[in-house]
Amino acid sequence: MISSFKKRYIIPVVAGAFLYVGASFKEDFFEVAKQIEIFTTLFKELNKNYVDETNPGELMDRAIKGMLASLDPYTVFFNEQDVVKFKINNTGEYTGIGVLITRKEDRLIIKEPYKNFPADKAGLKAGDEIIQIGDVLLADFKDDASQLLKGAKNTKIDIKYIRQGKTNTTQIVLDEVEIKSVPFFGKIDDKTGYIVLAHFNKKAGLETKNALEQLKKEGAERIVLDLRDNPGGLLNEAVTICNLFVPKNEIIVTTKSKIDKHNNTYKTTKEPIETEIPLAIIVNGRSASASEIVSGALQDLDRAVIIGSRSFGKGLVQRPVDLTYGTQLKVTISRYYTPSGRCIQALDYAHKDKNGIATKRDEKNYTAFKTKKGRTVYDGGGIQPDIALDETKLSPIAEALEKNDAIFNFATQYYYKNPNLGNTIPTISEADYQDFKQFLKSTKFSFDTQTELALKATLAAAKKEQIDETITTEYQQLLTALQKSETALLDKNQKEIKNLIQEELIKRYQYQEGLYLFYLKNNLEIKRAVQILNSPAEYKSILKM
Repeated sequence: MISSFKKRYIIPVVAGAFLYVGASFKEDFFEVAKQIEIFTTLFKELNKNYVDETNPGELMDRAIKGMLASLDPYTVFFNEQDVVKFKINNTGEYTGIGVLITRKEDRLIIKEPYKNFPADKAGLKAGDEIIQIGDVLLADFKDDASQLLKGAKNTKIDIKYIRQGKTNTTQIVLDEVEIKSVPFFGKIDDKTGYIVLAHFNKKAGLETKNALEQLKKEGAERIVLDLRDNPGGLLNEAVTICNLFVPKNEIIVTTKSKIDKHNNTYKTTKEPIETEIPLAIIVNGRSASASEIVSGALQDLDRAVIIGSRSFGKGLVQRPVDLTYGTQLKVTISRYYTPSGRCIQALDYAHKDKNGIATKRDEKNYTAFKTKKGRTVYDGGGIQPDIALDETKLSPIAEALEKNDAIFNFATQYYYKNPNLGNTIPTISEADYQDFKQFLKSTKFSFDTQTELALKATLAAAKKEQIDETITTEYQQLLTALQKSETALLDKNQKEIKNLIQEELIKRYQYQEGLYLFYLKNNLEIKRAVQILNSPAEYKSILKM
């Protein structure tokens, strides 16, 4: 929250923010100045006259964040404390414990420990629930608890956690944590190399280059680049990675804004490593931002075959603007466009439906564009693969199971019932699947599908209007029918759900590396990529070479 300055010091923070915008658009200056004056008068009179004592800092913080929430989710305000946390999170002087964590009520849940990092060395496992860090009980700590797990190298932090209902303690020794952009690369077969690009951090280009060169030394004559679940990162690294495969001076991405200085064209600047090697790129619905720049640019340049499902569609560019009193605004300034002219952004935050949800264009309204060699591609947000594999899309029931941690929690239970599998690939038998369904019943798992949520919302509205007693019977009948339908969907999508359980279990026993090794021989998208790369005629026909 903004610290408790006197009221007269609050106004310039907002005015400075608004005047920055007004100065950029002179035609709007009168309207901006008018609205600032209205808000300034309102804020002053509110704090002076309101019947109870007010906290100007909290009021202003909520007002600003509420205003920005009406735009897009990437335009955000950082008060002083937010800025400090951001700097702590983004400086190499601070360390961590090497885990993927999520907060649930009064505890931190370890989703995935990374091999040989501090948390792993301390014996923490996926599913462990951290309830105390040092002397701090998380039930009493409402701020970002991950900050309690940062500090100088070799700092020792005592941890109290719950595992399978039993409270345990351990000690974590902080160390430098550098998550690799390329966590894995290897050979699928004698001639095909495989590179996983998981993040676009400052070493993404170098790590991808090193992996490519090493695979070529080992005899790779074609490459599969896996961008699934990659949320993006640094724009310049996306350009660098494209530059490995395309010549110097090729346009990779442009940004377009209503402010001229934010309109930029990004080109490759170096001689490439390999312009001829056949290349397949795998994407999915969680491939975003820089991942879409790489896949979209190489698709538009007819340099790679894209495989999988449509990418996320995050094509908005942000930049930080320093405000007064140590605050900051991260503001969306432009959009990304691929070399053919396609906009990557999927959701239109300028046009929202009656529920305040950003709209998405109907497929019939997509615009056609041409690749460098004349292939037709379409906008509509994200990158549509050349080879779309519908079977790789999660069914609604599988999405619900993943979203609500049903598969994660079952895997935790399975792991402790079968602790000695080691490097054996776990197989999910029919009996195991029946155990999973029983697990859902015993834990009273709620699928929270859109239909179920809508039904519950209807009952909640009826209770408010005090008419729920008249529809209770019908509601229960509908809920029962819906639950039967969800149970039927568990059987219908059994193969898909079994695969998700298996992949989660592989990570429990063999970490991410084990999952990637499993993918090399078993993953559908990789098999399809290899099939295309092994057929020069099919590869060339897709790219019309």
